[in-house]
Amino acid sequence: MKRLATLLLAVLPALAAPPAHAALWAWVDGAGVAHLADRPLDARYQPLLGTPSIDAVPGKRDSAGSLLTWLEIAPEVRVLRPWLREAAVLHGVDTALLTAVIAVESGFNASAISPRGALGLMQIMPVTGDRYATAAELVRPAEERLRDPRTNIHTGARMLADLLRRFGRIDAALAAWNAGEGRVRRAGGQLPRIAETEAHVQMVLELYWALLQREQARRINTLRLTGSR
Repeated sequence: MKRLATLLLAVLPALAAPPAHAALWAWVDGAGVAHLADRPLDARYQPLLGTPSIDAVPGKRDSAGSLLTWLEIAPEVRVLRPWLREAAVLHGVDTALLTAVIAVESGFNASAISPRGALGLMQIMPVTGDRYATAAELVRPAEERLRDPRTNIHTGARMLADLLRRFGRIDAALAAWNAGEGRVRRAGGQLPRIAETEAHVQMVLELYWALLQREQARRINTLRLTGSR
C-alpha cells in the first residue's frame, strides 16, 4: 500500500498537468481501489487535482506543501478535527476545504483578529457572523460567538456552503469570501483581478488539493484509471 501511495503521488501531477485547466477526479471504493477519471463520471467522483489557472501574484509567500507536515502534527489543528468533521457533515463542505481556509485565514489561531475586525479561525466579520448564525447562536453577541472555535467553524462552513451554491465553483466562492460577492458578480462570476484575492484563492486551492491528494493516497491499495470517452 505504501508503494502504491508513493506511486500515486508521483504520477498524478504529471497526469493532471496538460492541458491547461486539466482536472483529475477520483473516488475510493470499500476495497481500497482508487477510481480516477478526467471528469466526474457520477456523483461518487470528487476533485483530486486540477485547479483554475491563476497567475502568480505578489503576496504569495508560502507553498501548500510546506504546511502539510505542520497540519498533521500541530496540537491546535488536531484538537479541532472533530469539529471540522462535524461541520463538514452538517453543512456539506469538505473537511479538507475547511482546513485549507482556516490555515490560510488564521493559521489555526482562534484568537486572531484582522485589522478590519474579522474574528477567529475563519476570520469572519461580525455582520457576516450574524447573517450566518442560527437563532440559538444569536443570543450571544457576534464578537463573543466568533471567538468560540466550534461556533466560528460552523458559521464559516455555512457561509462557504452558501457561496458554493451561489457561484457553483470553488475558486469563485473563495474569491467572494475574500473580496465580497458583489465584486465576483461584477467580474462575471470569475475571479476579480485583485492581487490580494488572487493570492488568497491560489493558496487555499493549492492547500486544498494537497490535502485531498494526501487523504486519497492513504486509502488506496489499488489504482484503477477509468477512461471517460
